[in-house]
Order: sequence, then C-alpha cells, then structure tokens
Amino acid sequence: MTVRDLVAISPDDASSIRLGIDLGGTKIEIIALDSQGNERLRKRVPTPKDDYSAILRTIVDLVSESEKELNVNTCSVGIGIPGALSKKTGLIKNANTTALIGHALDKDLSTELKRSVKLENDANCFALSEATDGAGQHAASVFAVILGTGVGGGLVYNQQLIVGPNAIAGEWGHNPLPWPTINDEPKQHCYCGKKGCIETYLSGPGMAEQSKLQFGTTENSQILLSQPDIHSKNYERYVDRLARSLATVINVFDPETIVLGGGVSNVSSLYSDVPKQWQKYVFSDEVNTKLVQNVHGDSSGVRGAAWL
Repeated sequence: MTVRDLVAISPDDASSIRLGIDLGGTKIEIIALDSQGNERLRKRVPTPKDDYSAILRTIVDLVSESEKELNVNTCSVGIGIPGALSKKTGLIKNANTTALIGHALDKDLSTELKRSVKLENDANCFALSEATDGAGQHAASVFAVILGTGVGGGLVYNQQLIVGPNAIAGEWGHNPLPWPTINDEPKQHCYCGKKGCIETYLSGPGMAEQSKLQFGTTENSQILLSQPDIHSKNYERYVDRLARSLATVINVFDPETIVLGGGVSNVSSLYSDVPKQWQKYVFSDEVNTKLVQNVHGDSSGVRGAAWL
C-alpha cells in the first residue's frame, strides 16, 4: 500500500506524521501514522542478510522514499528491533538479527537522516501499540506478550513504556518455567545459554520440540494447539505452562490487562482456558486481570515504533 491509495495529507497534518519501522530478520516494514493513528503509508522490503551497512542503507532509503511520497519533510522516526540497546555501551545487544550486534544503530541512523531516531525492542513496540490504541488502550497497566518464534514481553503503565535500568523490562521468556513438574522434562537448552527457560516451552518452535521429546509428535505448533481434541495432552500442558508463567507476572506487576500477540495468539480457546488455570498460581483470592487478543495483529510492532 502506498500513499496514493490513502487519503491525501493536508499541510496542517504533515507536521504530525510519525514514521515507524519494524526491523525483522526477514523483512523491514515502514508505516506512516497521522496524529489520530490513521495509516497514511505502508511499505515492506526484504532485510539484507548479514550486512549491517546494507541494513542501514535500506532503512535510510525507506524513510527518504516515504517522505517523498507523503510530500513531507523530516518526520519523526521510531524503530523496533529484535534486541536492545546496551545502556553500558550504547550498542545493540541480544539481537536475533546478529548483524546488528555491536553497532550504534540509533546514532548511525541519526547521522544519516539528520534527526533524532528513537529505537526500542520490538516486543516493547508491540506493547506500546496495544496500550495506546489497541486491546489495552483503556487499561492503566498492560503486559503485552509475543508468543511466536520467541517469547517476548513489554510493560506499559499509563501509556508510558517501562524499559528499566538494564533495558530488559518484560523479558519474562528468559526466566525458568515456574512450578516445574515431571511433565516438564526434559528441559531444553535456550540460545541464551540456560536450560528450561519459558521461551523453550511457550514459543512455537519450543512447544513443537517439547511435544516431539515427550510424545514423538512432529506437527508444528499451530496444528498442535489449534486441534486440542486431537492433541489434547499437548494443548493441556501448554495451557498450564502459560498459566503458570503469566501467574508469576501477575504476582509481580499485577497488570489490568495482558495482551497476547504472535502466531500462538490466534488460538481462540486460550483466552478462556488459561484464566481458568492461573487462579491456582496467582497469590490472590481472585484474579481480575483480563487476558485478551491483540487488535492490530502483525501491524502492532510497526505501529508501536511510530508511537515511540
């Protein structure tokens, strides 16, 4: 979709256009939002492989081309990345797109684009999007979860993103699975270097591998979860593990709303089945936290980047 497919921008609106960029492992997406959150432009291009300079140039070109199509100058720019900026070094750390690691992406882009660039973890961008004008927009406190290739999370309070002094707020996927039982064996190795992380159970690949280890099944995560009548043991264990893991978040942060994103979030029965299970793990006589599906789907990350 290009600007030609959308409503024309008046001069008064031009100064309030926000550009958001979702930098992923396979694609780089850009979106333009006006002050009301209306989409004015969207583009997507492949991510250059293992080439930091090429990634940098691709982003710069996307911004320049988008501003030209929009007929505006110097929009604000926010970027969501699969990693974080180290507060110690100012360089990218913990990135799945490994070509980014060790680079000052925000500063390099600021130099190229001649403006300030806001950079944030992609799960945090998802959280900000859903808390601003998505499934959690009426809640004071939101925990947003990505259940996909990995397991990420972000915390928002009064529509303000909580990043933390170590830039890892909401990274629940790299805590150990709580209240483990014999049914949670064997523990899988995680890319972070530990064993038994929540991510190794609740991510799509992690859950599929766990099912293979325990039951010898070879189906992917969507099949295993979307047909609970056929794969009842897989589904029951996934629901219980998700309930245990979210209960620890509720015990610490006590959010009004938990929003699920990622491919696994499309399994509709989770929204009724998980709350039935988490009551026995939450340290309260009742649980009023709402578990809801995201509103913006795959667009949430790039929208959140724009809202930065």
